[in-house]
Amino acid sequence: MVGTILLTVLLVIVLLAVLTSIKIVNTGYIYILERFGQYHRALQPGWHFTIPFADFVRRKISTKQQILDIQPQSVITKDNVKISIDNVIFYKVLDPKAAVYNIEDYKSGIVYSTITNMRNIVGEMSLDEVLSGRDRINSKLLEIIDEITDAYGIKILSVEIKNIIPPSEIQQAMEKQMRAERDKRAVILQAEGDKQSQIARAEGEKQGAILKSEAEKEANIRRAEGLRESQLLEAEGKAKAIEIVAKAEAEAIKQVNKAIIESGTNETVIALKQVEALKEMANSPANKLILPNEALSTLGSIAAIGEMLKKENK
Repeated sequence: MVGTILLTVLLVIVLLAVLTSIKIVNTGYIYILERFGQYHRALQPGWHFTIPFADFVRRKISTKQQILDIQPQSVITKDNVKISIDNVIFYKVLDPKAAVYNIEDYKSGIVYSTITNMRNIVGEMSLDEVLSGRDRINSKLLEIIDEITDAYGIKILSVEIKNIIPPSEIQQAMEKQMRAERDKRAVILQAEGDKQSQIARAEGEKQGAILKSEAEKEANIRRAEGLRESQLLEAEGKAKAIEIVAKAEAEAIKQVNKAIIESGTNETVIALKQVEALKEMANSPANKLILPNEALSTLGSIAAIGEMLKKENK
C-alpha cells in the first residue's frame, strides 16, 4: 500500500517535471533562458524542452515593432521661452540578449535618452525655429538615440513630436499675429482683385475703341467705294449718252449724205459744201477769212437752207 502511494507520488512528480520542462514560445516573442543563473540560450518561437529546476526563463522579449509614448516635458528654448513637448518613439528589439543584460530597463533608457537630447537640441533653437523645425528635431533625435540604443540591441525606427505647447501668452500673441497675417492676405487679395478688375475693364475699353475705330474705318472705306461706284456709273452714263448722241449725229450725217447722193447736185448741196469749206477754213488758225457783202447774203440763204434740212431730218 505504501509502495503504491510512493509510486503514485513519484509518477506525479515526474509528470509535473515533464510538463514544466516543456516551453512553448509564441510567434513574435523570444525567451531568454538561464541555466543555474547564467545565460544559456534564446528560445525561438515553437516548443522546447528544458531541465526542470535548472533552466529558468529570465525574460520574455517581444520582437515586434513597439511604440513608446513619452509624456510632455518642459523645455526652454534659446530665447528663454518655456514650452512643453511630447514625443512618440517607434522601436524594435534586434538583440534580445543585449536588451536584457546590457541595461536594466531598456524602455527607461530610451525615454531618458530622448528627453535629455531633446532638451539639448531645443535649447539651441529659438521658438520660431522649434515651431517650424519639427522635422529637423525629429531627425537629430533619431540619429542620436539610435546610436545610444545600439548597445541595447534596439533599433530606433522613428521619432515623432506629437505636440509643441507654448505658454498661453505666447499662444495669444501667435493668434494675434496669425489674425493679422490673415487680414493682410485678405487685403492683398482684394487689392489684387481690384487691380485685375481695372486691367480687365481697361482692356475691354481698349478693345471697344479698337473695334469702333475699325468699324468707322470700314464705314469710310465702304462710303468711298460707294462714291467711287456712283461716279463710275455717272461717268458711264455720260459716256453712254455721248455715244448715243454721236451715233445719232452719225446717223443724221449718213442720212444727209444719202439724200445728197439720191438728189444729185443742186443749190442746197452747193450751199452745204460752201458751209463745210468755210468751217474748215475757220478752224485753221493760219487762215484769215474775209467775206464780202454778197457772201453774207449767201450765208443767210445757207442758214435758211440748214434750218429747212433740220426740219426735214426731224
